[in-house]
Amino acid sequence: MNGGALVAETLQKHGVRFVFTLCGGHISPILVESAARGIRVADVRHEATAVFAADAVARLSGIPGVAAVTAGPGLSNTITAVKNAQLAQSPLILLGGATATVLRGRGALQDIDQRTLLAPHVKRVFALKRVRDIPHALAQAFRAAQSGVPGPVFVELPVDLLYEESVVRAWYLSQSGGKTLGARLEQAYLKRHLDGMFRGADKAVGAAARIVRRRTPGSRAVQKILAALRKAKRPVIVAGSQLVSGAPDTVALSRAFECIGAPVYLAGMARGLLGKDSPLQMRHERRTALREADLVVLLGLACDFRLDYGRSIARSARLISVNLSAADLKLNRRPSFGVRAHPAETLLALAAAQVEPENANGTERSGWFETLRARDAQREIKIVAEGRTSAERVNPIRLCQAIDAILPDESVLVADGGDFVGTAAYIVRPRSGLSWLDPGLFGTLGAGAGFALGAKLARPEAEVWILYGDGSLGYSLAEFDTFVRLKVPVIGVVGNDAGWTQIAREQMELLKSDVAVRLDRSDYHRAVEGLGADGFVIQTNEDVADILERARSSARAGRPVLVNAHLAGSEFRKGSISI
Repeated sequence: MNGGALVAETLQKHGVRFVFTLCGGHISPILVESAARGIRVADVRHEATAVFAADAVARLSGIPGVAAVTAGPGLSNTITAVKNAQLAQSPLILLGGATATVLRGRGALQDIDQRTLLAPHVKRVFALKRVRDIPHALAQAFRAAQSGVPGPVFVELPVDLLYEESVVRAWYLSQSGGKTLGARLEQAYLKRHLDGMFRGADKAVGAAARIVRRRTPGSRAVQKILAALRKAKRPVIVAGSQLVSGAPDTVALSRAFECIGAPVYLAGMARGLLGKDSPLQMRHERRTALREADLVVLLGLACDFRLDYGRSIARSARLISVNLSAADLKLNRRPSFGVRAHPAETLLALAAAQVEPENANGTERSGWFETLRARDAQREIKIVAEGRTSAERVNPIRLCQAIDAILPDESVLVADGGDFVGTAAYIVRPRSGLSWLDPGLFGTLGAGAGFALGAKLARPEAEVWILYGDGSLGYSLAEFDTFVRLKVPVIGVVGNDAGWTQIAREQMELLKSDVAVRLDRSDYHRAVEGLGADGFVIQTNEDVADILERARSSARAGRPVLVNAHLAGSEFRKGSISI
């Protein structure tokens, strides 16, 4: 069994169904052996896309996603996507090819110090030197990716560990010859090196997966949080992506919120957890609610820029934070009470210990709900009014409303952009848990195609939509070739306003210049047609509903789609830049 087969066998035993890649000679045995074992090898047009796709699979399945890339530039092309996974706390395995073990540092093709390059962006680095170590190292990598705060792990696999022993020996020994003392010493060294590298390889087998348990809260911590919830007159729960890390039972989490009976704001990957119409979920004016609350419970969300570094929460409020990260528990603002545990396990424990929703129907709590719901209703009225305004081109609010109106219950939304996607986040409602994918804390553009690829493969029954800005689309437009080749029928909608609008709006006002923030209203729909996908263009509000339905029909017929929506100008998100 060669090293590539050991990799594939171990991946299979860990439940891996997909390997995302851009091919390279350094990693060919991994790809061939994976395909031979029924693991789908999905080849993309940029290595970052491979990592984004692996990230999406990890988020939706709970099993670390796997990307395999070749040495040198293949690996360096992944850095942004790997860093995004680290900050989003997504467990994934990056398999990186490397130059042959005896050629390191001698000027071999694509030979760089890969370990130093990746080390700051991953939880662990495994650098292998012997074939027999592959299964154990991979098993450790899977465990490391999922333990504690989840994140990416890098496994470096030199090319001479992956091919058949006979092939590798022929490579080395055919190059050494001659009868001089130097030649004989070189040959002896190479034989000794090869013997050590392959010793025990014939007895190695793929390593089985080990269960990684989520960190649970203590009973005293659960009772303390419950006591605070019972006492509070104006509680607010804010849940972030970490709540659904590891793909827990989202239906059980939704029921747990109902049992607790407090107002909930959902952020990041937690969007959709309460469906689209839950009376518990509040969607607007979160900052005002946090300033008025007497208790704020953060489930898997740090006091970073999204909460104005903790300043959004009133100083008089009791702050309870539940987080897997010890650093995030007290980032920028120390909580009144911190619990280092998985937010999902904590929420479920709270619900199990709660006999009935305390104060949920009491006079004071009911008044609090009414206040928050009234604000939500007022904001919705304003949004509807803005959506009715007419212009020569498409009103972005009306477009988002139309998408929300036809979005099926079984769907996944992928967010990849700035201004248009930010607008959509206010309007388009994810239908269930694990149905919203955005980059997370890093705010990376270009994740859309990879996220959508991973989402559609992991959940083939779901209708997968990518909401693009015209700026972000430029990063991964070529991946429509991937969607066509792999028969992945996703629906892309690009909000084409001919600029980097989220930046342009503030730059024009503050600096009185449009340098570097203008784009053309390019025919993106024609570009994807050239790659074999279906393209549609929307230029007026009257065309929106018909074109979106035609796009859905194409996707149902198995064809990937891009809708090029020419947007009118909008001030809906003025002042939205975060620093």
